[in-house]
Amino acid sequence: MEEEILKDAKTILIVDDEQPIVDILVYNLSKEGYNTIAASDGLTAVDIALEKKPDLILLDIMLPKLDGLSVCKRIKNSLNVPILMLTAKDGEIDKILGLELGADDYITKPFSVRELVARVKANLRKVEAVSNNIQIEQSSEGKKQDSKIVVGELELDLDKFEAKVRGEVIDLTLREFEVLKFLASQPEQVVTRETLLEKVWGYEYYGDIRTVDVTVRRIREKIEKDTSAPKILITKRGVGYYISGE
Repeated sequence: MEEEILKDAKTILIVDDEQPIVDILVYNLSKEGYNTIAASDGLTAVDIALEKKPDLILLDIMLPKLDGLSVCKRIKNSLNVPILMLTAKDGEIDKILGLELGADDYITKPFSVRELVARVKANLRKVEAVSNNIQIEQSSEGKKQDSKIVVGELELDLDKFEAKVRGEVIDLTLREFEVLKFLASQPEQVVTRETLLEKVWGYEYYGDIRTVDVTVRRIREKIEKDTSAPKILITKRGVGYYISGE
């Protein structure tokens, strides 16, 4: 399924085996000025993604031939494209935002089209901001040299989108890197989950804070020696998170 191509418009790949959902998404995203392409099974989705290189992918979990989680993993191995997962199960959220997948966002069915379009816009804005190398202003407590932020054992290279802990390069997704960058730019300052959703995910409303909690947990699995007693990314109970300046 392929719509009329709009010049210079962003292209969104919709992957869902329920045709009514595809039709609704195509209609509403086209109204917002996006080009859309669609796939109804996982294997076709991978082929289309690698060939067309869309700007964003809406990806259902329950798919014929190859499930959405496997599709996400395969695509992320080749393309740095934001993927918004569609799921009918709350229990899938940990997997969607998991260490091995690199999905950028999720939304649970049934969803409002308005919310989904807002999520699409937010993710595309974030990618554009990163590609334009927009830097988050950092406090004087963070030491910046040659586009780097160094706080304690954590070092972020903003040009390479590379993180090091105790001198070792850490493999982070783009979203995980952005969370660390935002927090490290203001060490010892507690940031609420809602603020992280707004500033890092780009949501203009209070989304599901579990997105933040799961992402933070995944970051800790990569940067902390002991996730039960974190020394770098600290929780302020009932408030939010901060990067230790020690």
